[in-house]
Amino acid sequence: MARYTGPKHKISRREGINILEKDSASLKRRLTVPPGGLKKKMRRRSSEYGQQLREKQKAKATYGLLEKQFGNLVKTLGKKKGETGEMIISLLETRLDNIVYRLGFAKTRAHARQIVSHQHILVNGKKVSIPSYQVMVDDVVSISPKMQKNVQILPLISEKDRVILPYLKKEGASGKLIRMPKKDDVQVLFDLQLIIEYYSR
Repeated sequence: MARYTGPKHKISRREGINILEKDSASLKRRLTVPPGGLKKKMRRRSSEYGQQLREKQKAKATYGLLEKQFGNLVKTLGKKKGETGEMIISLLETRLDNIVYRLGFAKTRAHARQIVSHQHILVNGKKVSIPSYQVMVDDVVSISPKMQKNVQILPLISEKDRVILPYLKKEGASGKLIRMPKKDDVQVLFDLQLIIEYYSR
């Protein structure tokens, strides 16, 4: 299945969440009206399965994952000890494309995926071109020297108002994962328990 590349407003309205990764007054006004103009209160109440499916779709849309990618990520956790919801967030947040986005080296996760795929990102000094690469604690993620001079990236590196989440440390054009992310570190826009139930069927 190909990754959705159409209008982000459309998918945000369908899922009822803002996946634009930036404030949008026009989208905020329209989030309660899905594509087609049918208001939520007029739609039939979803079944239990439908609700689980919707939450899974929200998570995929937020992080820009394909169906198989997200399914494999959740299913691998079945064999591990720990709180599944917490581990889902940890794995999603430690994807290389997400770390690049969270460090402020890209405007959106889609932009971060592009930068990683074009080999502009280093992990511990070595180029990594796989957006789904799992960053480990103490790994250093940096922008290649050539890309640091890019007119789009330069302002992002020097931005001082960017809020860096507590599990990361940023210094100039590089950043470090100092601990594994937790649910409380981020704003979770989907119901993790319903997602777990979906894959437990």
